[in-house]
Amino acid sequence: MSRSPSRRRFGSLSIGCVLPLLAAALASDPPVIEEEQKAPWPTGEWSISTPVEQGLDGDRLTELAGLIRAGEEFPDLHGLLVVRHGYLVVEEYFDGYDADDLHMLQSVSKSFTSAVMGIAIEQKKIKSVDERVLDFFPDLEGIENIDDRKRAMTIEDLLTMRSGTDYHERGPDSPHFQLNALERGWTEFILSRPMVREPGTHFQYDSGGVILMSSLIKARTGEHADAFMAEHLFKPPGIERHRWFRNREGHPHLGGGLHLTPRDMARFGLLYLRKGKWEDEQIVPRKWVEASIKRHVEFGPEVRPTVGYGYLWWILQPDPDGEGKEDIYAAMGFRAQYIFIIPEHDMVVVITGGTHNGADQNKPIGFLYSHILPAVKD
Repeated sequence: MSRSPSRRRFGSLSIGCVLPLLAAALASDPPVIEEEQKAPWPTGEWSISTPVEQGLDGDRLTELAGLIRAGEEFPDLHGLLVVRHGYLVVEEYFDGYDADDLHMLQSVSKSFTSAVMGIAIEQKKIKSVDERVLDFFPDLEGIENIDDRKRAMTIEDLLTMRSGTDYHERGPDSPHFQLNALERGWTEFILSRPMVREPGTHFQYDSGGVILMSSLIKARTGEHADAFMAEHLFKPPGIERHRWFRNREGHPHLGGGLHLTPRDMARFGLLYLRKGKWEDEQIVPRKWVEASIKRHVEFGPEVRPTVGYGYLWWILQPDPDGEGKEDIYAAMGFRAQYIFIIPEHDMVVVITGGTHNGADQNKPIGFLYSHILPAVKD
């Protein structure tokens, strides 16, 4: 489907209407934002503000939006949203996309899966992250390559990408490409993968273990994971429009098949920024949020600014020019899908895209540090 020429939005208005207002606002010093001045919860509509009113440098953010629109330095991006103190202060769309489009989240879906696993454990549907994976399938026939290592594999091993299986996503002959071609049988395919290491000892990016969590949830709740998620994770924050890629057995592709609007991605980011609480209700257990953003896996300096991996969340180094030492955590997906959560600055940043190579896909991490974090003025 062809799309109309690139559109720009800032808040809920056309950028052409807001730029003069932004220029005027930049002429005065921005106010200091106190805790009690945070916006109302966006269960319905977002509260709209400007960067300068929320202590951000509007010029830097306008420059970034212009570079994305030009498409040379940061090509093939579809959306940029910035939330500060609960206010939506930047909302830009490119290449014909707009606020109403459901966008495929790719592996950002994994962080939603992490959240719903925490909810299932809190509800005692699942005992703990230490529960062994094979215990969920006592009657399942046809599982291959069972050994002591596979018997020892736990939910935490799946959450931290340390399953110990040979599952990988490198190339068209990889197990992941094979699974995506299957119309049914995902559970058996994943459980039958050969073990190559002790579980919990080696990080290898593994969507299979995440997809398997749909079967874990179904085994204990009687519901497919998407239905469980809709009721317990999406309903309280007002996330009403969502779509999943599923197989013929009804299992949602928890590793990458979720479609949401960018504003609802930002709602999820705000939920995690506020430690799993929405209005007066603790949606995701606070302890689960804290465990999810802990560095369960540490990466070496060669992959900076990415420093670790939690429970299906990437951990990035803190703002190098900031006063705090809080890690930034991120949900990240193929073709430049991102939710960045920046506790030090009370910010959420959402990016959607359709990039065509790895270098362009990773560029939003670069401009997070070169343009967005330096835009913080107080």
